[in-house]
Amino acid sequence: MTTEKTDQTATSDPRHTPQGAFEALRRGNSRFMAEESAHPRQDGARRELMTTGQRPFAVVLACSDSRVPVEIIFDQGLGDIFVIRTAGEITDLSVLASLEFAVVGLGVPLVVVLGHENCGAVNAAQNALETGELPSGFQRVLVEKVTPSLLAARAEGGDTAEDFERHHVVEIAAHIVDRSPQILSRLREGTVGVVGMRYRLSDGMTEPVVNYGLDVPGTPGQPLN
Repeated sequence: MTTEKTDQTATSDPRHTPQGAFEALRRGNSRFMAEESAHPRQDGARRELMTTGQRPFAVVLACSDSRVPVEIIFDQGLGDIFVIRTAGEITDLSVLASLEFAVVGLGVPLVVVLGHENCGAVNAAQNALETGELPSGFQRVLVEKVTPSLLAARAEGGDTAEDFERHHVVEIAAHIVDRSPQILSRLREGTVGVVGMRYRLSDGMTEPVVNYGLDVPGTPGQPLN
């Protein structure tokens, strides 16, 4: 897969730094929460520009839940965010490959793991732990992938759905950093940041819960191994 390039002014765009990208998402989410979305970069000129390639400033691994439309809740436009969605934002080799393509192939400076309130995958894993009942078919994979996060949360005293959702984001972010040498090397260089967030369906806020290589109030930076 080859690198696609577009918009030569992007090299001087502050969004194309790890901190600048995070701040752009934060501002967009604030607009969304205030019902003042700008719907930027969605006109005909932008569509035409996107035919020549892409240079997104963030890659977001989000849950597939229909209530969490990534570009809308961050108030971003065409070509701004490279989105990967799986139920429970779980990872596999194809997800890790897609994340590395965004970071290495497209030069994305920010990796976001986005969980959310009332996550069905987390709820299913919690139910399995409490009742011993597993879903049928391939849905069982979701429980198997999410359960370790819940067990880790319980080991730290967590016992609510919010505790489990937040800790699952923390575990997925750590998994990405641990499993991807290419992302880890760019974290060490300071050219990439990683942030885990939880979207609140109730008020529309994306609250940071963990970060690597960023300045995010309320979430201490995690050390790199």
